[in-house]
Amino acid sequence: MLAKIRRMHFRDGVPLRDIARQTGLSRNTIRRWLREPSASEPKFARRVSNSVVDPWSEQLRLWLVADTRRTRRERRSATQMYEDLRAAGYDGSYDRVSAFVRNWKKERDSGAQRGAFIPLAFEYGEAFQFDWSCEYVFIGGLRRRVEVAHMKLAASRAFWLVAYPTQSHEMLFDAHARAFVALGGIPRRGIYDNMKTAVDKVGPGKERAINARFHAMCGHYLFEPEFCNRAAGWEKGIVEKNVQDRRRQIWHDAIGIRWESLEVLNIWLAERCQQAWKQLRHPQWPELSVEDALADERPRLMQVPKPFDGYIEKPVRVSPTSLVHLDRNRYSVPTEYAHHIVSLRSYPTYISLVADGVEIARHPRSFDRYQTFYDWRHYIALVERKPGALRNGAPFLTMPEPMLRLQRHLLRQTGGDRVMVQVLAATPVHGLEAVLVAVELALESGRPSGDHVLNILARLKSQSVHSGDGVRTAITLKVEPLADVYRYERLRVTRDQEDGHVE
Repeated sequence: MLAKIRRMHFRDGVPLRDIARQTGLSRNTIRRWLREPSASEPKFARRVSNSVVDPWSEQLRLWLVADTRRTRRERRSATQMYEDLRAAGYDGSYDRVSAFVRNWKKERDSGAQRGAFIPLAFEYGEAFQFDWSCEYVFIGGLRRRVEVAHMKLAASRAFWLVAYPTQSHEMLFDAHARAFVALGGIPRRGIYDNMKTAVDKVGPGKERAINARFHAMCGHYLFEPEFCNRAAGWEKGIVEKNVQDRRRQIWHDAIGIRWESLEVLNIWLAERCQQAWKQLRHPQWPELSVEDALADERPRLMQVPKPFDGYIEKPVRVSPTSLVHLDRNRYSVPTEYAHHIVSLRSYPTYISLVADGVEIARHPRSFDRYQTFYDWRHYIALVERKPGALRNGAPFLTMPEPMLRLQRHLLRQTGGDRVMVQVLAATPVHGLEAVLVAVELALESGRPSGDHVLNILARLKSQSVHSGDGVRTAITLKVEPLADVYRYERLRVTRDQEDGHVE
């Protein structure tokens, strides 16, 4: 319009009255434009329009400022803020909230210097990236800190999450075993940061003193470990971004659930990972989902062997009370190993105690503190020599309920502790299940005793011996013999008649 007005006035000599009539503009407006020294486009004030998010802008701004003082793990996403606003009465769309957050961050970062990075590309089956993250969830009614292992394939972008109490070696090995099975194969390289469970010492450049057990795991699965430079997390940026994305999505939901145990949480995490594969689009090929890309990558992955036996072993001395210590907890072993040195092998869910290459005890592993875990069968050999310790022996408080009832009954009698020891001594011989059956039958009789229990055990054992099938032969009977006990009565009467007298 400005160019048209200038042509009509300066080139064609059209009066202002006619220009106003033809363009519909006022003569004052036309006169002001013609007085401009240059023919640049005029600038107008930006129209200010009210937005549905304006009444909530101050609240959003306070939340964003507060998040800048929190750690990355605890910061809220735009989706979480949108859900909180809806709960407070906001009836607008998510797009308005997202635009407000985006504009606020843009203004904040307008003067900051931000780094530039080179995008990376990986072939199918080439590499995976691994990292840990720290999260908080409610387990067993308490808010607990868990360490989450993240493994992500660099090409297909399929990922797997497993939660653990700590970042120790046995947890690291178990995380690899689970992830390789879930992803369906093993890439040729693994990319890590310089975590202490993998690197004993960081040298100049790419020199690393790799942990011996970690190196053994890499040799078992046949992949080559590769470590980033110091403070260079962008070298494994795919899994770093996975930590942030899963924190906003999966862990935002996990925090609001009360979990019974860590095992239940990991089952839920596995389901959510598989759901995300179907929902997420591949960043390089948007027409494919992550699940489709994983199906293309699996044929190029190495096969998964049997899981690596990822235990951590250390020698421990058994105390005079036949206990070993681990992480401020105590676990029992058979009393014949008291004062001996045994090997303690730590697994993610249990511990195994080994002497001379033979496992002598196994307990579920606890990550609480100052707990004692007894197996009362470990103390049977000692209580045979010291039956008086049975009355107040702490290990025997963990016996099954039928045996505790029998103990309470026998200890009311003189010498009842020695009788109870005889019953306990039958456990290694006959097995715990058989002894429990005998004890329950003896209790049902109303007058249980040690001899009664041992008698029932002997009868149960004889029945089990004779309960097998008969001898198999090629000969078959045409007429099965019948049991007739009355024939013995007939024989007795005939003999009495021959003797001439009746008994």
